[in-house]
This record gives sequence, C-alpha cells and structure tokens, in this order.
Amino acid sequence: MFLKRLNEAAETARRCLSDALPADGPLAEPMRYAVRGGKGLRGFLVLEGARIHGIDDAAACHAAAAVEAIHAYSLVHDDLPAMDDDDLRRGQPTVHRKWDEATAILVGDGLQSLAFELLAHPALGSAGVRLALVESLAQAAGARGMVLGQALDIAAETAPEPLTLDEIIALQAGKTGALIRWSAMAGALMAGADPAPLARYGEALGLAFQIADDVLDVEGDAETVGKAVGKDAEAGKATFVSLLGLEAAKIRARELVDEACAALSVYGGRAETLREAARFVIARKT
Repeated sequence: MFLKRLNEAAETARRCLSDALPADGPLAEPMRYAVRGGKGLRGFLVLEGARIHGIDDAAACHAAAAVEAIHAYSLVHDDLPAMDDDDLRRGQPTVHRKWDEATAILVGDGLQSLAFELLAHPALGSAGVRLALVESLAQAAGARGMVLGQALDIAAETAPEPLTLDEIIALQAGKTGALIRWSAMAGALMAGADPAPLARYGEALGLAFQIADDVLDVEGDAETVGKAVGKDAEAGKATFVSLLGLEAAKIRARELVDEACAALSVYGGRAETLREAARFVIARKT
C-alpha cells in the first residue's frame, strides 16, 4: 500500500510542479532536469498528512510541489564545487556538470522562488492558511533550518575536532530534518489542526532518514544509491556511523522509527501509510 501511495503522490507532486515550471527561456530545460527523478518522499508526506485531515490531493498538491522544489534547489546548490562538489545526483550528471555553475546557481534560485509562488495558490485555503505555510516553509528552508544545517556542515569540514553526536544531531535537524518535519505537518496547517503530533513524527523520521543515509554511505554502491558513496569516510567526516558504529546506528534508526509511529497514535488507522513510510525510510537502498 505504501509504495503504491508513494508513487502516486510523487507523480501528483511532479505534475503540479511541472505545470508551474517555465515553459521556455534559458532556464526551462535545466529546471526540469533538476526536478527529475527522486523518491518524492517529502511531497508524499505533505499529501498524506493532508489526506488524514480530509484534504484531497488536488488542493494539497501545490504544497507538495513547493517542498519538492525547495528540496531540488537544495540538491542543485549542495552539489556545486563550492559545496560538496558532486558529479552525480539521482543517477545522472549534476546540473553544474550538465550545464555550468552559473546555470546551476540560477536554477536553484528559480526553484526556491517558485516554491513560495506555489504556496500562494488559492486552492490551499484562506490567506491565513497560505501565510502560515509560507512562513513555516521559509523558516524550515532558511537560516534557522536547512541553510543553517548546511552552514554547520561546511564549518565542520575545517573544525579542529570532529563533531560530537549532539552536534551532528543539531546539524542534521536543520540540513535534512527541517524539510521533512515541515512536509509532515503541512497537512495539519492546511486544515487548521494541531500540527504537534505530525511535527514529532517528522522530527523522528528526519533523523532516522539521515542515519539511514549515513548507513548507505558505508554499505551502498553509487549505481544503486544514485550518487557518490564513501565520501564521508574518505574525508574523515563525523557521522552517525562513525560515532555510534554501524550496528548501533541501525538500532538507533529503528528506535526513531518506533518514536515516529508512536507520535501518530492520535490518528489511529488513518495514519497507517505514514507508519509504513517510517519503516521504509530505514529499509531503503537508495
């Protein structure tokens, strides 16, 4: 059930985002290239969180497309030579390799702006609802969330000592976790409901997701994962695996999945697909 719903949600968000992208001009092709592929997990979380609050995909898809646009922009910029300097993303050349650095920067800028245009769509609800979505996504994506996490990650590369476990948790709560948390709680915001249970779910899920990423960096291969692996170990970078050990990291990820599922108890059976999503996050191979 989960994989079927994930694929459906990813396609729904992808269509909505595709409709919003520029049809022509110098950025049209590279922007479409940048959003191609991926699991669509963040868009799925938006749509599923909306569904359990009685909001259908036709309305919620604009928020799902918005977070997928932000996520794609972050990957394009993260891959740049000044950042992680990666050649491969989602199994294809990164945007700056396919075109050039200037194009990649502008593609990221365009996708970021487009996200907030999508959140202004009247299908998402009243002006107050749309303002709440815009404000909360700006916080999740900006200098108190994802961008902060990226800055902490860059600073760690030249720090005299490797990060501690608590410092890595704080870093990843921004870099990876903030958008996952927002995606999980967006449906409650659309419905004017209490977002706290889904926020707790998203926090635990985001950390489990990052631990799974660290495990894949050790156990995965580039062809399956769709990006370079082993770079953290080569750089001597502190990760959940390097600090906890491989098996302990896997145990912690399973504990976080249990925490995420427990946070959904208020929704009963309506949230079963979200529980399946949490279990999928630590079982995935890509």
